[in-house]
Amino acid sequence: MPHPPEGYFTRGVDADPELADLIKGELSRQREGIELIASENIVSRLVLEAQGSALTNKTVEGAPYARYYGGAQFADAIESLAVARAKRLFGCRFANVQPHSGSNANAGVFLGLLDLGDPILSMNVAAGGHISHGHPATLTGRDYKIAHYGVNRVTETIDLGEVRDLARKTRPRMIVAGGSAYPRAIDFAGLRAIADEVGAFLLVDMAHFAGLVATGLYPHPFPHAHVVTTTTYKSLRGARGGLVLWNDDALSSRINAGIFPGVQGSVMLHAVAGKAACLGEALRPDFRAYNEAVLDNARTLAHALDAAGLRIVAGGTDMGLILVDLSATGVTGDVAAKALETAGLAVNKNLIPFDPRPPEAPSGLRLSSNAGTTRGFGPAEFRQIGAWIAGVVADPTNRSLIAAARDDVLALCRAFPIY
Repeated sequence: MPHPPEGYFTRGVDADPELADLIKGELSRQREGIELIASENIVSRLVLEAQGSALTNKTVEGAPYARYYGGAQFADAIESLAVARAKRLFGCRFANVQPHSGSNANAGVFLGLLDLGDPILSMNVAAGGHISHGHPATLTGRDYKIAHYGVNRVTETIDLGEVRDLARKTRPRMIVAGGSAYPRAIDFAGLRAIADEVGAFLLVDMAHFAGLVATGLYPHPFPHAHVVTTTTYKSLRGARGGLVLWNDDALSSRINAGIFPGVQGSVMLHAVAGKAACLGEALRPDFRAYNEAVLDNARTLAHALDAAGLRIVAGGTDMGLILVDLSATGVTGDVAAKALETAGLAVNKNLIPFDPRPPEAPSGLRLSSNAGTTRGFGPAEFRQIGAWIAGVVADPTNRSLIAAARDDVLALCRAFPIY
């Protein structure tokens, strides 16, 4: 048998029909349904091609121009390009583009700047925080002493007085801001004042609003944060992966060592190329127009749902993310999410602040305008999406209603094609 086998360098995914069918099925799902999950977006052809390139073949470890492996001249240039674009986009002095995910970025920062067992103060998942900030099911939650702040029961926003009291009590070495289901703007200056008072680092995880920060539509974490982490998908509309950003050179060696060799090994160079691609796109003037539309569409959707009788947590949103309270409907988030998916509307069930229900069957839904805006939807489309959501939630077992909504969703998707 020849080595490599005949056609090894030329055959495509169609040579594996089982896998090809599954990939085609996912593409059809994306083409024919509306993505409203806040952790997702739709990348450009440029990002797809960068991630699916021959860079997959190359393994590198360490920093650019100081690798452990040879043959890295193009790898070094690609990673350096991604770093330069990240620094330019967010106006910072240093960037590490190697994290495989936002969770890895957070874990690497924790490992680099803290000692195991150090106290951390972060937002409770039940109030909108992220599991990588110290949930007990994660390594972070096991390796550090975690205390959580929440939100005010009336406003459902962060209460700096509570954070200050907890910080004085727990004396954290790090305070973490940002989350996965907190829709309002965060007072970074106020949190930094608390961090300075107790001698803590301030880490801002801006994964859900990084695109808005980059375009001046959301408060900037710098100069208040010591370190900022983010994913490069979600609001940045790019490759899956994470970034770490900072300004103080004294932290550089610790942060970089926390990422490699601290929490991960070799660089996924194809993903770094995808990050370079999306960061380059985000530096273009049209990226601000996109983010302006994200905000407009999110607020339009929130208003449509509110008008239909569905309560919007915290009274609205300052980003593409919306949290909806279904308590008054008697329908739980898991039931609603399943019915909406059948109708072609992909959402996720979610806890709301002070939720009496368990995470498996919570009282809320988390929605986002990010992917729909990328697709080209405007306020008119999001008003219609709001009407479909409200209709399905009001009667989630009505098969004929759901089937009719599915037909309407499909028609809208075909009017706004992808790929």
